[in-house]
Amino acid sequence: MRFQVSLWGALWLACMALASPASAQSGFDRQGDDYTNFPVRSGDPALCAARCERDARCRAWSFSYPRTENAVAVCWLKNKVPPRTEDKCCVSGVRGAGVVEPRNVQVEYSIDRFGADYRFFDVASDPAGAACKAACEGENKCRAWTYLRPGYVGPSARCYLKDKITRPRHRPCCISGVVR
Repeated sequence: MRFQVSLWGALWLACMALASPASAQSGFDRQGDDYTNFPVRSGDPALCAARCERDARCRAWSFSYPRTENAVAVCWLKNKVPPRTEDKCCVSGVRGAGVVEPRNVQVEYSIDRFGADYRFFDVASDPAGAACKAACEGENKCRAWTYLRPGYVGPSARCYLKDKITRPRHRPCCISGVVR
């Protein structure tokens, strides 16, 4: 009887683990095993994940943000699941994994707070926009900030400091936040 109960318990736990949705990893690449690639003009990694879902050969994918002003984002579809390696250039996942940006109440991933800029400047590339956030927190005038990933407007990343809190808009180019 005890064996039966623990067997059912183990089965239930295994089913729950399989039922929980997989997610893509922002800040990771999966190198190798590519069978095709294509440009993603919108710069949205969710399009790469969706394309993998529709292609029976696809087992994993990597999305690379544009690195220069003239480059476009690229999606790489893979016929195997290579190990992930940390790289801020990319978002990667396995088939069945949608793009889920990290959750943080102070940082809004894939959000642009357009307008109300009182100053902007180039910053080092950073997957979390930490330097931009710190700059805003260090100025009394700053109410919100937007970090623009490199390659969307120019070859380097850019920080926009805002004197008003503007409406958030979904755009994969950006990371934003509000200082209260």
